[in-house]
This record gives sequence, structure tokens and C-alpha cells, in this order.
Amino acid sequence: MNANEFKQRFLPLNAKLYKVAYLMLGNEDDAKDAVQDAYMKMWNRRDSLADIDNPQAYCVTLVRNLCLDRHRAASIDMVDKPPEELPIAGSDDASQHIERQQTAQLLNQCLARLPAQQQQVVRLRDINGCSMQEIEKATGLTAINARVLLSRARKSLRNQLQNVISS
Repeated sequence: MNANEFKQRFLPLNAKLYKVAYLMLGNEDDAKDAVQDAYMKMWNRRDSLADIDNPQAYCVTLVRNLCLDRHRAASIDMVDKPPEELPIAGSDDASQHIERQQTAQLLNQCLARLPAQQQQVVRLRDINGCSMQEIEKATGLTAINARVLLSRARKSLRNQLQNVISS
């Protein structure tokens, strides 16, 4: 595939890919980076892209997987960070600030133990505030599947936190 064919086939999908990345990552810069990474991967594989019947589905899946990889990497980074580096807003006294940091660290550790799809749905819904329709578009799941994953994830997080608190 030459450069003109690549441009005609894949560049018109840029806005849709950005929207998917933004819905999944919740950050403009990260979304742009994910789309750029997707285009770089596609360009490097351009010789094998001629056989793709549905370029849009291929590209959305690629961007979705790259976003999931970024979520996994961020989860690992958050677990490894010391509590004082975790992002928590508030201007309370020092003891409340430390307590919030410890709670955030614990919650991130529990979240990292969830399966990838559950992590993704929790991040999109509870952290980024996405609607179920946006989650459907970003993940490719049906609304029912997303709700089930969200329910299971919340239950698992609740159980994990109760186990930690009771021990």
C-alpha cells in the first residue's frame, strides 16, 4: 500500500479514532498520543493492510487496544507510586490528606486486581463519568454487558476493601 492509498483509506477515520480514545482515556493529550500511535502501527504494517475489509472496525479495535494498554500501564504505575505522589484534591488538615492518599492507594491496588474489562468500565463510568452509551462506543460492549461488568467490579472492589479494613 502506498502513501496515497493509506491516506485515502485511513486518515478520514481520524476524528472517530480520537473520539474513541478520548472516551477511554479522558484526556485530550493521551487521546491524541493513542491515535498517533495507532497510525504509526498501521503505517509500519501498511503492506498487510490492503487485505482489510473494514478499515474502520480495524482502526477502532487497534485504538481501543492501545487505550487498554495505557490503562494497564497507568494502573501499574499508580500501584508503584508512593502515597504522597497520588493525585488527591482537597485542602484539609494533614491527617485527612494522608488518610485520603492511603485510601486512594488502596483503591488503586484493588482496581489493579480486577480483570482488564472491569477496570476499563469502572474507569470510564466512575472516574471519567462517561454515560453507558459512551462506554458502549468506547469498549464495543453492549449496555447490558457493561452494566454487568460494572456491577461485578464494584462488588469485587467493595469486598476487597472490606477484607483489608477487617484485617
